[in-house]
Amino acid sequence: MTVNTQDMVIVHRAFRRESRLLVDLVAAVAPGDTARAAVIADHLRDYQLGLKNHHEGEDELLWPPLLARVDLEAEIVLRMEAQHERVAATLTRLDSAVPAWAAGAGADERDTLVAALADHRAVLLEHLDDEETTLLPLAAQHITEKEWGSLGEHLVANTPKLTLLTLFGLVLEEANPAERAALLSVLPAPVRGVWHIVGRPRYARHIRRVRAA
Repeated sequence: MTVNTQDMVIVHRAFRRESRLLVDLVAAVAPGDTARAAVIADHLRDYQLGLKNHHEGEDELLWPPLLARVDLEAEIVLRMEAQHERVAATLTRLDSAVPAWAAGAGADERDTLVAALADHRAVLLEHLDDEETTLLPLAAQHITEKEWGSLGEHLVANTPKLTLLTLFGLVLEEANPAERAALLSVLPAPVRGVWHIVGRPRYARHIRRVRAA
């Protein structure tokens, strides 16, 4: 029996979209507009935390069991690890570029951040494409349902609740009805209630504000 890894493809869709939009959103902020810069910087930090926790979950919970169970395909897993290190390096660059820009919304700092985001996106897309093509089929064959589920549990345990609502909204945004139903079905009933009553309207307000330009 194979594990259904489609949920990761849906998550990747959100990272692809946001990494593209963030380049344009930062570039569009007028020099000195610190109020607008603060809105985008907050959203960027949520994106960074979501990606960081997503990758750390794989590092801790997915790569070790895969390496223990595969032989010739081990080079795929090792390549994923190396790609994670390159993505992490781009996130570290953002850790300094974001606050430097947000502090005064300077034009030079904005351009530095735009360049850092573009470099980040290039490295990220290379990884996501490779992971979906080579790694996910391997995981489907060698990882148990429980192990796969632990990735989501890791994200939940290491992410502030309000940030989780934002990240869940980002993931659901381009999900089709069947994908949306599948993602919601794994949530406990009370959590689904919180999403519908609090999370969904909060996300709608948040994303309108972020993409206002």
